[in-house]
Amino acid sequence: MIHHLRGRLVEKTPTYAVIECGGVGYQVHISLNTYEQLGSDEGVMLHTHLVVREDAQLLYGFAQPEERELFLLLLGVSGVGASTARMILSAMTVEQATASIQSGDVNAMKSVKGIGAKTAQRIIIDLQDKVGASGSAQSVPSGANSIGHNNSRQEALIALTTLGFDRGRCEKTLDQILKETPDMAAVEDLIKHALKRL
Repeated sequence: MIHHLRGRLVEKTPTYAVIECGGVGYQVHISLNTYEQLGSDEGVMLHTHLVVREDAQLLYGFAQPEERELFLLLLGVSGVGASTARMILSAMTVEQATASIQSGDVNAMKSVKGIGAKTAQRIIIDLQDKVGASGSAQSVPSGANSIGHNNSRQEALIALTTLGFDRGRCEKTLDQILKETPDMAAVEDLIKHALKRL
């Protein structure tokens, strides 16, 4: 099992990063929260978990061990796969997800794509006693990137379609967000807002 990777950040997108360790480049699937925390430093460390399927071996990486811990807890819930767990950790911070589970907030879980009422209830029932004690949900730090709207929109569109959303709906949603909030330039902010509307 690959426990963690420490190496040079070669490439970073909102859905995956490439880390070079000893001349080998590892493609690591990441959440939006980890994307925000990676920054632009070349030297990085990611806590990892390898998901082995019949048709693929997928390496998931997390900036913080707490995020990996919650990811593994989510994988233990019936009906929640790696993609859904990553979706939850992209739509919420670890603190927000933990607070939602502890308070039994079914609506907060249902707001994540692919999670219906039954799955939301199952997550809460299964994990309510397992998640660590946490204070109130914390706000998501806004990104510091100030790049052009076109680049931000394109990166956000690629990330959302990679996560499984319909391209046409994504384009309309992103255009609407940029129309309502023209000064929103950070890719992660665009994706966060889009995830709440899709």
